[in-house]
Amino acid sequence: MSGHSKWATIKHKKGALDAKRGKIFTRLIKEITIAARQGGGDPDGNPRLRTAIAAAKAENMPADNIKRGIQRGTGELPGAVYEEISFEGYGPGGVAIIVDCTTDNRNRAVSEIRHAFTKNGGNLGEPNSVRFMFTKKGIIAIAKDAADEDKLMGIVLEAGGEDLNDEGENWEITTDPANWEAVSEAVKAAGIEPLHSEVTMIASTYTKLEGAAANQCLRLLEVLEDHDDVQNVYSNFDMDAAQLEEVAG
Repeated sequence: MSGHSKWATIKHKKGALDAKRGKIFTRLIKEITIAARQGGGDPDGNPRLRTAIAAAKAENMPADNIKRGIQRGTGELPGAVYEEISFEGYGPGGVAIIVDCTTDNRNRAVSEIRHAFTKNGGNLGEPNSVRFMFTKKGIIAIAKDAADEDKLMGIVLEAGGEDLNDEGENWEITTDPANWEAVSEAVKAAGIEPLHSEVTMIASTYTKLEGAAANQCLRLLEVLEDHDDVQNVYSNFDMDAAQLEEVAG
């Protein structure tokens, strides 16, 4: 089971969606605003906006919040002007990390993200130093006791999904980003509630961590994810499931 899958599942088990609901909404609103600014306010003609709205609905964001985010992007309502910045670097043990930020202060973001890496045993790299290791995919995780494998496979294939993998306690559906929304909705329409569902970056290879390096890496990832300007954090770490549970508990 990949570190990505483990960490995403652990965060949900910890109740992160409830504890950080406000921060999650802020991230989603930023993405909706930028998507609308770059591609217009009509989701039918703006795939990025359509994906952002689907992600917001998956988190039960009120329709009014979504509408205001779109209107800020199109200029119908006033709002901050955000810039997108992506950082690449290495964490403890040589783990590859990508950090996507949306900020209204580029200098502050660069300084604080660099400090987070340095303070927690990592270092920033050059552009494209690690991105080549990752591919954008839709991921939908489902508890095994919530769905039969054969039934789920049928739903996945019919809705345009790519694969269904056994990830220990869960099934993990992989999709092309363009088909993620359709597959996610098909799963829910069948009465199956995902543990989590997102478009993310999946690594082609993983770096196994143990002991102090594993603890330090998780600390770095948490610090980055808690930063106000950070939208997404991707890494290729892997570790023993028992240790991950212990550290995250």
